[in-house]
Amino acid sequence: MMTDPIADMLTRIRNSVRVERPFVDIPSSGVKKGIAEVLKREGFIWDWKEVEQEPSPQIRIELKYGPNGEQVIQTIKRVSKPGRRLYAGCRDLKPVLGGLGIRIISTSKGVISDREARRDKVGGEVICEVA
Repeated sequence: MMTDPIADMLTRIRNSVRVERPFVDIPSSGVKKGIAEVLKREGFIWDWKEVEQEPSPQIRIELKYGPNGEQVIQTIKRVSKPGRRLYAGCRDLKPVLGGLGIRIISTSKGVISDREARRDKVGGEVICEVA
């Protein structure tokens, strides 16, 4: 039984990047699609798509690497956990690594990056940090 599907998604991405796989398949959900879309918009992955597989649909994420094979995603970690939720207002969202990384936030406007949250002046649950 899986208690934190988002942490499972982040772990699958982290492990796949570490062994330099071209893509990773993850069980589909609305929040996971939102996270994948933010990663694509911010340039951490090439693309994602939903793939119909048995017994349930999967999200296929095409991982991104530099011209010499260097990892674009250096770190990806869960911030808000099932046992300890972490919420932040737009003023509490400081840049990650001086603007080189992002935080992914679940807001009333959907799943967005910290840059978009500061721009739109919304806060929410901090899902993860990517650098």
